Amino acid sequence: FLLSFSAICAIPAQVDTSVPSIGFSKTLKGGSPEYLEVRIDANGKGTYQSRSSQDAVIPVSLQLSPATTAQIFSLAKSLSYFHSLDLDTHHKIADMGLKTLTYQNGNEVNKVQFNYTERRAGQRLTDIFEKISNVEERISELEHAMKYDRLSLPEILAQIQDGLDDDSFVETSLMIPTMEKISTDPHLMHLAQSRAQEILTRIHQKK
Repeated sequence: FLLSFSAICAIPAQVDTSVPSIGFSKTLKGGSPEYLEVRIDANGKGTYQSRSSQDAVIPVSLQLSPATTAQIFSLAKSLSYFHSLDLDTHHKIADMGLKTLTYQNGNEVNKVQFNYTERRAGQRLTDIFEKISNVEERISELEHAMKYDRLSLPEILAQIQDGLDDDSFVETSLMIPTMEKISTDPHLMHLAQSRAQEILTRIHQKK
């Protein structure tokens, strides 16, 4: 697992429990990462953490857009905020990772777990959270490469360009600070700078 510089330096982030929040976690042995967790409150404030071992990881703070936040809470509402909900397909399929959705509003806590769901709202909600994770994992890879393996930056950036083509990300604006650092750092390869700038342009055009 590649822990970003911001995660290393951050004060442990927490979601305000007085504000309704929705959490998503996924555990998949052998996955990359093996464990991930996203937690977002109704104001779009949240945290992200992941690991591929038992090492403790400090959560990274997130701020999602109002549009994505509203979509997450709308989908959760359509699923009765996970109250007495069975999402699992119960068909015999491959292990796709144990997923947990949690809704918390004060003392009210609802939770549902599943491997795979055929419910469209459940699929969409899972997709959003996994695509937020994709963004955060790429940020961690880039910041690690900037410190320890600068020659790998062009390839990572090319993979991000492919991910943008494939609609693999949600909340790409979270990448902006890292892309700005790469695009303006004269010590980095020109190819890395130009790819970071192209990604920045695409992110701004999508906003």
